[in-house]
Amino acid sequence: MIRLGMAAGVAFLASILVMPWVIRKLRQHNIGQFIQEEVEGHFHKQGTPTMGGVVMIGAVLAAYLISHIRVWDLDRVHLSVEPFSIGGMLAILAFVGMGVIGLADDYLKVSRKRSLGLSKAGKFGGQLMVAAAFAWAATQAGVSTQLSFTRPLNIDLGVFFVVFVLLWLSGMANAVNFADGMDGLAAGSAALVFGAFVLIGYWKFRHPEFYPTADSSLEMAVVSASMLGATLGFLWWNAAPARVFMGDVGSQALGGLMAALAILTNTELLLLFLGGLYVAEMVSVILQVASFHLFGRRIFRMAPFHYHFDLKGWPETTVVVRFWIIAGLCAGIALAIFYGDFVNSGLLDLPGVGR
Repeated sequence: MIRLGMAAGVAFLASILVMPWVIRKLRQHNIGQFIQEEVEGHFHKQGTPTMGGVVMIGAVLAAYLISHIRVWDLDRVHLSVEPFSIGGMLAILAFVGMGVIGLADDYLKVSRKRSLGLSKAGKFGGQLMVAAAFAWAATQAGVSTQLSFTRPLNIDLGVFFVVFVLLWLSGMANAVNFADGMDGLAAGSAALVFGAFVLIGYWKFRHPEFYPTADSSLEMAVVSASMLGATLGFLWWNAAPARVFMGDVGSQALGGLMAALAILTNTELLLLFLGGLYVAEMVSVILQVASFHLFGRRIFRMAPFHYHFDLKGWPETTVVVRFWIIAGLCAGIALAIFYGDFVNSGLLDLPGVGR
């Protein structure tokens, strides 16, 4: 628990304290957000500093490293470094790798002074490289290639594991990116998801006799706590009216880490509930495009569907808070399913195991 608190605290302080300096630097270099023409009610945000996700990535890396440093051992001062687990390093690989792709996308938007960055082929190619590296390293480290819900389902993906990793990493990265359209929406909802992953990781660590990935579950909880702290620190400056946006570097990194944590904690399909808000945002885009191409009609006034409510006249803060509530409900349902599986497993009947 001390490591979790340290990781969250360090990331939060690093994010909230460094961000003002970064905002000033971004303004000095005219690195601002470009608003799509379709989003008429948000033109006033044009030029708001973007790429703030870089600070979150730095805060998470700093917190993750510091959480491995011990200064007290056996009632005496003793400086030592806890070993880094393969699982933790894999999560960081997906997190940073997807963030680099987002950074390249943001850089092109700023340099070209328009809202379009990497081409679809360029972004997909980058995501494919990250997914392939993650999948190869995961299989070499003995990570289960079975499809999982709250635990493995005895359905081995085999060579299709790489395809699944790509689908999950790119899918969640793009889904979080879709949700990053209003002040605080993506950051606030992501904090709820990573808070849930802290609980899942720590619970699996406490019950190694039941979960096959328990050996690295504490590291998953530490990474999640670091991301939780960094996200909350960022939200301080991203809350309406936002002084900084996370950019693709932030949304891609957040989504990639969510997918990586789900794979490494064997909760891959549970992520569909944990990140239910993001799934809904992506589905709204798919339905909008499909409906327009097939029937020539739009289902929503604009997709992703948080803009639908914006165009209906809901205040932006109302949309954001209500979507936070939805995200919280999704995370709560996922945790209830996770704990329900644990209760129904019969493990609680074993001696020495309690609720």
